[in-house]
Amino acid sequence: MSYVTFSRALSRLPNLETLVGDSIEYLNIGQCLRLRQKHAVLGWGFRPSTRLPRAVSRRFGIPFIGLEDGFLRSYAPGRQYPSVSLVVDRQGIYYAADRPSDLETLLESECDVLKGVGADYAMAKRRIISEGLSKYNHAPENTAYFQNDGRPRILVVDQTVGDASVRYGMADADTFHQMVESARRDNPDATLFIKTHPEVSSGGKRGYLSNLQPDKHTVLLREAASPTSLLRHVQKVYAVSSQLGFEALLHGLPVHCFGMPWYAGWGATQDALQCSRRTRHRTVDELFAAAYLHYSRYINPATGTRGTIFDAIDWLGHQRRMHTANSGRTIAIGYRRWKAENVRPFLRSNGRDPFFVPDVAAAAGLAPTSEDRLVLWGADTPEAAKNLATQSGAQLIRMEDGFIRSVGLGSDFVPPSALVLDSRGLYFDPRQPSDLEHLLNEHAFTDEERKRAREIRHLIVSHGLTKYNTEPNTIPSWHDATRHAVLVPGQVEDDASIRHGCRGVRTNLQLLQAVRAARPDSLIVYKPHPDVMANNRIGEVHRQQALQFANVIETRASIVSCIDAVQEIHTMTSLSGFDALLRGKSVTTYGMPFYAGWGLTTDLSPQPRRERLLSLEELIAGSLLLYPTYFDLTLNGFTTCEGTLRALIARRDQHLSQDRSPSAYRRYWLRQWKKVALWLRAGFVVTR
Repeated sequence: MSYVTFSRALSRLPNLETLVGDSIEYLNIGQCLRLRQKHAVLGWGFRPSTRLPRAVSRRFGIPFIGLEDGFLRSYAPGRQYPSVSLVVDRQGIYYAADRPSDLETLLESECDVLKGVGADYAMAKRRIISEGLSKYNHAPENTAYFQNDGRPRILVVDQTVGDASVRYGMADADTFHQMVESARRDNPDATLFIKTHPEVSSGGKRGYLSNLQPDKHTVLLREAASPTSLLRHVQKVYAVSSQLGFEALLHGLPVHCFGMPWYAGWGATQDALQCSRRTRHRTVDELFAAAYLHYSRYINPATGTRGTIFDAIDWLGHQRRMHTANSGRTIAIGYRRWKAENVRPFLRSNGRDPFFVPDVAAAAGLAPTSEDRLVLWGADTPEAAKNLATQSGAQLIRMEDGFIRSVGLGSDFVPPSALVLDSRGLYFDPRQPSDLEHLLNEHAFTDEERKRAREIRHLIVSHGLTKYNTEPNTIPSWHDATRHAVLVPGQVEDDASIRHGCRGVRTNLQLLQAVRAARPDSLIVYKPHPDVMANNRIGEVHRQQALQFANVIETRASIVSCIDAVQEIHTMTSLSGFDALLRGKSVTTYGMPFYAGWGLTTDLSPQPRRERLLSLEELIAGSLLLYPTYFDLTLNGFTTCEGTLRALIARRDQHLSQDRSPSAYRRYWLRQWKKVALWLRAGFVVTR
């Protein structure tokens, strides 16, 4: 048994089956006879598209269940931002006051809605208020409208024309004008601030009060502004059926309702209408607990499993912090179109896309200021870019792949799940300090960060994760528990970490020679770099040359399989040295990788700026928790290290189960196709 929907778009919503609690099958209307084997028909609220499915479900005696976004939905409106909460209603839907809903039935019952939730409702309410959260959370703090003229301030909430909550909330277009007249009549000495809906501010829709003319006592708030920033500056709120009315109640403000939203009719608001079914009195706390804790369902974005309201709060709060960290524009210089499309999500801020320009001259043409940031890929920054940053005051940022990147190679145009944005240098370039080096030198690590680091280490090690996750984890054929074995990971020889971080040993062949000299009796295993094996980068060592110093050349087993099968790792600057530390192996470095110099490795090059000893947990916390930026392409939002790891595990397992091992020839053509697809997605436009 399962659920069915006649909406293809609904069936494709991320995490829908998890939130509903069963499998969901899409049927077209010609497959109605299959309804007899289903639990229920699912549809989105009272949209017109649900009329026929509702009629069909009645015809076959199958329940119709209404779905709707929860009250803490997403960072921004639109399908491109999937909801992290959902309501599932077997009677109606919360905004439809012309019939019962599961929420209304709960509030009308004798149920003590505060019982069983402990202090959760109070903590959740405090966090929503303190973090400034709402249904949508992309609008900036905006208080420029409020003048200290001594007049009372009244907030009047507009809504979008055609909003179902207006029609089903027993209101119409005239109701909005009656609300404005009432607000003026009741508050003759006040200034009315007319709040535009977020989708009207963005230009996507029209509001009922969009044509209202401002005057000296009426201000139209057309620019986007977070609800919290407005509610802190007003004394009273007038609403028809907007959710903002309930958020005003959470802030302790008196609310006048001119429609019949779900929170009206319970004694918490002053109501122009009555609903005969609503006879009980409920406090604001009870309304909050019923709607946000009992009625709503939440996804845990980090795990993809059912979560709690606190998972949604954590996620939405993280989105706001990441988007507001940079107040100005982001100007990315010199990115190829395919790479620009892959990194674009990481560079969004304050709801704005980055500007991509071909060179420093074009960046200068945008007249950057001290509020802006200039972003370049890699450590080799042109002098012209440094000069532009100095002259304009703009922050100069270097970007590079993160340590746990993707399932697939960057050189194969696979989009990253993690990037680093560094304002000082880059972690692999020892010519100057990096944000990571500064963090590892200065940060006071907390017990919570160490605990998360232990959990991350367990997740990485137990699932055999590494940077690219393309190879199967198997026991190598050469594994011999009775013989001391050393792994020598190959690298891309023109990589900046080698060019800038190595002195005597600078090539894969030189590294093999040095390791054989240091470990003459050991089994030496050489594993070429994936990009070199794919013929994408420089660093190939001919087999005959390598076998003069190595006993084995490993090309199939994953790097972590090799690490598990040896006692120690010798490397120039490879990230596999960090992978080996996670797995408790001895590591010797010949260059200056980010993980050397902290007392955890044997270092053959000096590390002069690294000033303290770290535990492995602290190195993990700095390198994986605090330094990179993680992005979830499914939910279109910034995420955590833990969330990224779990997503990569699922993606890697699916990838390996399909036994994808294309030839070099086929990989070449796959790369070309991905490049074309990225160009098409970008619309051939990279500047904005």
